[in-house]
Amino acid sequence: MHDEAVGEDRVPERGLLTVPDEVWTVAVRRAEVIGPLTAAGTAGEEAVDAAAAQLGVSRRQVYVLLRRWREGRGVVSDLIPGRSSGGRGGQRLAAEVEEVIREVLRKHYLTRQRKTTAAVHREVTRVCRAHGLPVPSRGAIVRRIAGLDPRAEKTAREGADAARALESAGGQVPPITGVLEQVQIDHTVVDLIVVDERHRLPVGRPYVTAGIDVFSRCIVGLVITLEAPSALSVGLCLAHMVTDKRAWLERLGVEVPWPMAGKPGELYLDNAAEFKSEALRRGCEEHGITLRYRPPGRPHYGGIVERVIGTLMEMVHELPGTTFSNPAQRGSYDSEARAVLTVAELEKWLALAVASYHGQVHGTTGQTPQARWAAGIEHGTPTTVANETAFLVDFLPVIRRTLSRTGFVIDHVRYFSDALKPWIARRDRLDRFVIRRDPRDISRIWVLDPDGASYLPVPYRTLSHPAVSVWEHRAAVQRLREQGRAQVDEEMLFRMVEQMRTLTNTAASTTRKARRDAERRSRTGGAPPAEPAAAPPPDDIPPDGASRGRAADAGPAAPFEVIEQW
Repeated sequence: MHDEAVGEDRVPERGLLTVPDEVWTVAVRRAEVIGPLTAAGTAGEEAVDAAAAQLGVSRRQVYVLLRRWREGRGVVSDLIPGRSSGGRGGQRLAAEVEEVIREVLRKHYLTRQRKTTAAVHREVTRVCRAHGLPVPSRGAIVRRIAGLDPRAEKTAREGADAARALESAGGQVPPITGVLEQVQIDHTVVDLIVVDERHRLPVGRPYVTAGIDVFSRCIVGLVITLEAPSALSVGLCLAHMVTDKRAWLERLGVEVPWPMAGKPGELYLDNAAEFKSEALRRGCEEHGITLRYRPPGRPHYGGIVERVIGTLMEMVHELPGTTFSNPAQRGSYDSEARAVLTVAELEKWLALAVASYHGQVHGTTGQTPQARWAAGIEHGTPTTVANETAFLVDFLPVIRRTLSRTGFVIDHVRYFSDALKPWIARRDRLDRFVIRRDPRDISRIWVLDPDGASYLPVPYRTLSHPAVSVWEHRAAVQRLREQGRAQVDEEMLFRMVEQMRTLTNTAASTTRKARRDAERRSRTGGAPPAEPAAAPPPDDIPPDGASRGRAADAGPAAPFEVIEQW
């Protein structure tokens, strides 16, 4: 039976992906004007008139927008223009047509060939007719071009030199004068081998994603994963950044102060394709976060977060299982044999290290990051988010699917909830649904209701299936393909997942026994190991974290040692 109360976990949706680009651009511009006007307190006539002139609306409309902002959540979608029932310019384009326009702009407009708007419209017309889709007007193309980022457009069509005039004067990093005015996020693979939770065997090097407040030099967001960095990593780091960290620290069992939290004004990222997803762009716009990318060839952009992460890695080099920065530094040190920390334990250690760092005088600012943060928030507490799940959903990867009588099918897996039944009854009149999925756990998806009011959590149709990650799922599908299975069904897929997990557990057991035997031989000078009276539990780990004698002389480094320069 499916849980009838699943609807209680609905997450409100504010129109991030259901609004045409030109309408969304209007809402973003309104938020840029109305947000500061509201923050200033009571809006006088002079300020209201100035806002009306900036937005090209009447004074009365400015008061309406102020009321909507104050009564809403203080996000961009509070100010989305009302949709008309039709008429000139009032009709939405189908999602398929919007996708065609985006692809044509990317392939034909944002190129050095610099095709004209007319040429782009002809190409959109050709592709739409080839796929049996309605042809949008030329005006719709013009509006979408107008909504492009000017600097990105200039760079794509005329090159970086031509776009330089749109950057800050002289190419210098803009000065930062307040807390959370700018946060730099970067990623790196950790110089450490971690072990799995169950068998305490090496599983590889994790990745760390860190967000640094440029003004205070505080670490405001931190995420450890085993997957390569992506737009999801940025979303997870943002979710950690904007929420109160006390509950997270309690789950880790760490009693340290980490009060730094809030929405950043600007977010600086590496200029990589995987960090330019639709979900990340709209999610940042929704929450009033300006998304910026490091200009190519400008190493001084993003240098602050790189220095802090570099110092974190220097501290990690003191932990058992470190790989050091390169093979020359590592020498004959056996990183895998000495690995003892799980991802969760590494996360706990890093939380302690960050708390220590916040209390040390920074070489550049001359203050501790903690003191500089406290001084920066004296005149106003940063805006935080109470519902971390609702915030994170805005940044999850997007999938679009049609609804059938049995629910949704995504990558051979079926999802169903009784809450879908009203939509199933009228599914022939509904477009494809917008769906969000967390790659770390695909046992549940988030489905946007047709009215765009909220996201509904929908579980597996077969609830007995185990929770798996998208990476584990893909590996199982690949294994089935290698076995010559032309068709993959759900039951076959989860049987393969179970077989792969069983194989891993068996291999882990064999490896543990071989390691124990090797350790006994090394202690007895090569003599065959004697039969123990009672075999110790295979997963028994001494309290100090040393794994059965390994790295007995190399316990985890204390994170409170003085760090001279961050």
